[in-house]
Amino acid sequence: MGHDAAKTRREERNAGLLLIAAAALALLAANSAAGDFYHHILDYSFGPSLPRIGVPTVHLWVADALMALFFLLVGLEVKREWYEGRLSTAAERRLPFIAAAAGMALPALVFISIVQSDPSLINGWAIPAATDIAFAIGILALLGSRASPSIKLLLVTIAIIDDVGAVLIIALFYTADLSVYALGASLVIAGVMAFLNVAGVRRLWPYLVLAAFLWFAVLASGIHATIAGVVAALTIPLGRGEAHSPLRKLEHTIHPWVMFGVVPLFGFVSAGVHVGSIGEILRPLPLAIGLGLFVGKQTGVFGAIWLAVRSGLAPRPAGANWQQIYGAAMLCGIGFTMSLFIGALAFPGQPEAVEAAKLGTLGGSFLAAVGGWLVLRTAGPAEPVEEDASEAAEIFGEDWMADRQP
Repeated sequence: MGHDAAKTRREERNAGLLLIAAAALALLAANSAAGDFYHHILDYSFGPSLPRIGVPTVHLWVADALMALFFLLVGLEVKREWYEGRLSTAAERRLPFIAAAAGMALPALVFISIVQSDPSLINGWAIPAATDIAFAIGILALLGSRASPSIKLLLVTIAIIDDVGAVLIIALFYTADLSVYALGASLVIAGVMAFLNVAGVRRLWPYLVLAAFLWFAVLASGIHATIAGVVAALTIPLGRGEAHSPLRKLEHTIHPWVMFGVVPLFGFVSAGVHVGSIGEILRPLPLAIGLGLFVGKQTGVFGAIWLAVRSGLAPRPAGANWQQIYGAAMLCGIGFTMSLFIGALAFPGQPEAVEAAKLGTLGGSFLAAVGGWLVLRTAGPAEPVEEDASEAAEIFGEDWMADRQP
């Protein structure tokens, strides 16, 4: 039994190592003689023409289609925790929402304070707002038992709320021609999926077929298509207390494919940013983004959690000490996915500004990743909480709590 738990942890760590290796390989390729070939591969178009983007490139297939599966997996996990686990009470739900809100507001304020309302740069205020779940969890997975299950759940939940908030920001501030008809179709499809759940439909295939249509409709609406994964996850039947419910079955089936396939592939196609001279990161735009991610995120997230706990508004995550919480807050500063996406939307027709935004995203995310890892690596062991053993086993594998005892 201890062997099973150790195997689960090794898989988590291996997935994290694979992701980091893929991102490092992409960064190396983009800044070497192979840079042109790397970008040529990413810009290669194939497949049917899709709304808004035409024939998708390799990069778009990964970022807009495959990553929807990652958001589906994360949505399934959060739904399970919402109804049966650590988010099953209003008090437990309150903390991540407060932390996520502050973690979006502070980076934007840091950005604005640095660019000082420069009309050519101010449109990038939302670039440092969101957390990249894949990279943050990849870093966290490398720490094994040094990061408690509650820290992982807190980080995932904050990141999901961040990304949903970022999608709403895109829809409200960076979508010039939102399709009302496609948005309406998305709502209808989601409604049908929810009705199937209420009607007691237990087979997975109707939900999966409708989820594909939902993805297409969301893409056509002008909203980032990956949000379809989260919405679809919310409609999958959980069957409270049921060991083999449709939700648990789907989560178990797609987990290895996502963590060992989709996520590292995304890291490879997204992290290939050309890095010029070090001095370039000190220009207003990359500096504002970098500090927004590294300083604004950790200040907002950790400050909000500390105030909420001290004021009695929400309980501290069970089994986590303050240093671990601070480390998780630093990891929230890993931007990548949404930051790169919003950067491209914020400066249309301005390739130099887009490249500068990428540089700031890369620099801030790197500092947040290294800083968060160091803080968590040097933190004391998670505080044991006996009653959380079953929930921890669901996240990390059977007998996780027993195996991690000294």
